Amino acid sequence: MADFKRRAEAAWSGDLRSGAGRMSTHSGVLKNVSYGFNQRFANEPGTNPEELLAAAHASCYSMALSHALSSKGYTVESVQTKATCFLSPQAAGGFRITKMHLQVRGKVAGIDEATFVQIAKETDASGCPVSVLLRPGLTIELDAALVK
Repeated sequence: MADFKRRAEAAWSGDLRSGAGRMSTHSGVLKNVSYGFNQRFANEPGTNPEELLAAAHASCYSMALSHALSSKGYTVESVQTKATCFLSPQAAGGFRITKMHLQVRGKVAGIDEATFVQIAKETDASGCPVSVLLRPGLTIELDAALVK
């Protein structure tokens, strides 16, 4: 089977604080979307790299956990993951993405809390391609629980 290739592109004009950028994805889901300093550091409307990383991680992890649970014979009603990406100022200057916090809640028939948490940890360690990619050099915190 050939590799799956997914593309996105971004362009930036100007300096960091007053410049502006535009990004698009090949699928067209994002098309000429603006991003800039204030979207990243001042919470103005628009997107930013950390938000996109969090979205990628949350969606990949939800799919991977659902697959892991189903593969073990559990019936998955839903898996909801909230990912928070931390961009931290560094003492020497600049910023670094230091941590990703995953909060996952699952509605799964016939499973106990301890088993759900164990499968969630296994999925984070090796079942989610984005977790596997980010793990070297990044702390990933996992908070997993069942929803009644």
